Amino acid sequence: MARLAQTAGLTDIQQEILSTVRDFVDKEIIPVATELEHRDEYPQQIVDGLKELGLFGLMIPEEYGGLGESLLTYALCVEEIARGWMSVSGIINTHFIVAYMLKQHGTQEQKDHFLPRMAAGDIRGAFSMSEPGLGSDVSAITSKAVKDGEEYVLNGQKMWLTNGGTSSLVAVLVRSDEGHPEGTAPHKSMTTFLVEKEPGFGEVRPGLTIPGKIDKMGYKGVDTTELIMDGLRIPANRVLGGVTGRGFYQMMDGVEVGRVNVAARGCGVAQRAFELGVQYAQQRHTFGKAIAQHQAIQFKLAEMATKVEAAHAMMVNAARKKDSGERNDLEAGMAKYLASEYCKEVVEDAFRIHGGYGFSKEYEIERLYREAPMLLIGEGTAEIQKMIIGRRLLEEYRFQG
Repeated sequence: MARLAQTAGLTDIQQEILSTVRDFVDKEIIPVATELEHRDEYPQQIVDGLKELGLFGLMIPEEYGGLGESLLTYALCVEEIARGWMSVSGIINTHFIVAYMLKQHGTQEQKDHFLPRMAAGDIRGAFSMSEPGLGSDVSAITSKAVKDGEEYVLNGQKMWLTNGGTSSLVAVLVRSDEGHPEGTAPHKSMTTFLVEKEPGFGEVRPGLTIPGKIDKMGYKGVDTTELIMDGLRIPANRVLGGVTGRGFYQMMDGVEVGRVNVAARGCGVAQRAFELGVQYAQQRHTFGKAIAQHQAIQFKLAEMATKVEAAHAMMVNAARKKDSGERNDLEAGMAKYLASEYCKEVVEDAFRIHGGYGFSKEYEIERLYREAPMLLIGEGTAEIQKMIIGRRLLEEYRFQG
């Protein structure tokens, strides 16, 4: 849509990148997304196209072969891609979280080794925090790394890896008690390991198994998997940053980027739902006129558009805050919370506008209706976001009595 979700103050380069991505989405993603999604088919041709556009290196510095763009540029591109098909934006998101963590926290050797190939799209990234019994309590991680000479031996089971099968590099968060005495706070005894593997399923390297794709209600096409470590040996030089005990902070830094991404995805899906709703409302006739002429439908369209605008503004604010070098957990939490909730509401309103046809798989809104709920839980539930927001507000507005 030309009118909604515009972003002021963009450079000519940013506008050119966004225009290119928008054209790609309209021509290469939207026409095939629903068919591929219904088949749960990995969008290889789309991914190859994004690779040719250089999007896998969008935020990677130019010295490593990337475009060196900002988080804002990345978020706006994600918004456009999610407007076409949210699963494709997920493929890019996990890749960029790992690239961002490497850029911010990796050793020079790690940056030199991984970032050029990640920028080219030859290495695809995934990251892994969650476990089967973990939920939002990251401090309850049970997967463990034990030092053995110049290597670490990793054991445990991880869950909900986006790109788990197609990736060739996974950032894995585990416990590492070595060097951390008993009684150390859980978040200070966690380490991120950079685990290289072959793409695919089954045993992808000795001690590491990716069992297969998890069958999901929506968010199809992209592979979501488990990861099982059983005596997985990782050299010490693959500890992110070269020092143990910093994994929790590294992951949380990456998740802040991820929350901006999820907010952008919510904005993109909501924009597409609005487009579909406003278009259908002008085509469908009841009682002798287009349903768009009925006041009840106009009210609904007004509410939908307002939510799209508000979510977009908060997402842009959170991205710009991070780009400025300032702490943005408050803004990212607010943006993720609002965008995901509004996305659900806008999609449901578009579904209602479609009436019975919204329940048919022939209509695109059916796919969006199944995709939107994932955003309510991805990168932290609404309840987690409200906890983060509440705590930060109390820090900012501490009563001096």
